[in-house]
Amino acid sequence: MPLSRRRFLIASGVTGAGALAAGAGVLSWDALHGAAADRPLAAGTGVLVVVTLYGGNDGLNTVIPFQDPAYRQARGDLAPAEPDVHPLADGLALAPALPGLAGLWKEGRLAVVRGVGYPEPDHSHFRSMAIWQTASPRTASTSGWIGRWLDALAAKDGATGGPAGGSTAGPTGGSAGGQAGGADPLRALAIGPTLPPLLVGDHTVGSAVPTGGFAAPSGRLGADLHALYRPDPADSPLAARAAASGADLFTVAGALAPVLADAPERDAGTQGQLDGGDPGAGGGDGGELGAQLDMVARAITAGVPTRVYSVSLGGFDTHAAEDGTHTRLLGQLDAALTRFHRSMAATPRGSAVTTMVYSEFGRRVAANASGGTDHGTAGPVLLLGRPVRGGFFGDQPPLTDLDDGDLRVTTDFRSVYATLLERVLGTEAGTVLGSDESFPRLAFL
Repeated sequence: MPLSRRRFLIASGVTGAGALAAGAGVLSWDALHGAAADRPLAAGTGVLVVVTLYGGNDGLNTVIPFQDPAYRQARGDLAPAEPDVHPLADGLALAPALPGLAGLWKEGRLAVVRGVGYPEPDHSHFRSMAIWQTASPRTASTSGWIGRWLDALAAKDGATGGPAGGSTAGPTGGSAGGQAGGADPLRALAIGPTLPPLLVGDHTVGSAVPTGGFAAPSGRLGADLHALYRPDPADSPLAARAAASGADLFTVAGALAPVLADAPERDAGTQGQLDGGDPGAGGGDGGELGAQLDMVARAITAGVPTRVYSVSLGGFDTHAAEDGTHTRLLGQLDAALTRFHRSMAATPRGSAVTTMVYSEFGRRVAANASGGTDHGTAGPVLLLGRPVRGGFFGDQPPLTDLDDGDLRVTTDFRSVYATLLERVLGTEAGTVLGSDESFPRLAFL
């Protein structure tokens, strides 16, 4: 029996409650196939690249208080030799594995926000990462902070008749969007195998693109899927969202395929990993993070109409034998970020790109008995790019006044977010952060 549209959507398993968070609406296939060419992001438009370090990066061995005797006393053999670090200022230095970032510091393009965290810290990976990605420390929010930014833009588009910078008219002249006004699935992209909660709004979501290449089905199968995903006035709201989610596959593939067609081949064994790749590898070309940022660089240079990109590197949960693992991961981070920054500095659109690097928490001040460190609290947030004003922002947490062995938070992470929302994405921070609290804006932009 032929597969009907209704049977297909039911069989897909996404027509239940989960479809409420499904795809972000859809433009016509003809309009989206040439998105980068037909409605390129204007040069000078702010772009945010979010780099997540999963596992809890050791901030004290990233931005090192190398002149503080309490640091060497607490860290013992985990403290790098003083001649090997890259001195910055105020008795702080970058880790030996970060020479590229040290160069950006000298150029005034690296900002270090110190002591960043959230109220009443939690040592759980899951809870802490949920807080960072939702920007909701005191409530169990189901939407990410960039997702809520997408919601706000979609609502604005619905009020004005379509996404800024591009038409939503389909081939017959009607609106091609499916939900939240003219929601555009290209506005926020996660480069990697999964879509992080960061990009999930209440009504709108971003899209995910794997680094191993991305092509939508073609031929007869592609034609059949187009028919099954086509909007139908008879659909229930959930079925309509499921169809929009499937159509987004073709949306993203059509827009990015020309951009990524010349991407270099990478070792298939590292595609989609979040663990930093081969444990025996050095920093090299940045590993999987380097592959992700290479894709971001190509998309930005080509003018893909994306304002936020999410990339990630994992493996930072260094409870044992931290020295080698952390050095390797920081080497990959350094190589990937440095190459990305250099590529952006060479293109007009790159002049408006800001990159933020964060982790869910830092590590405890004292090393443990296994040559590692345990879950902590505050840590540094790094920002780099042509728009960035380099230097230190926020107070350095003291090592002699700890909170039960943890660093005290001196900068609320929402101050970083508020600054990025307003000065990169051009959106009132309160619309997204939804809090009555006032978060001081920081002068790194």
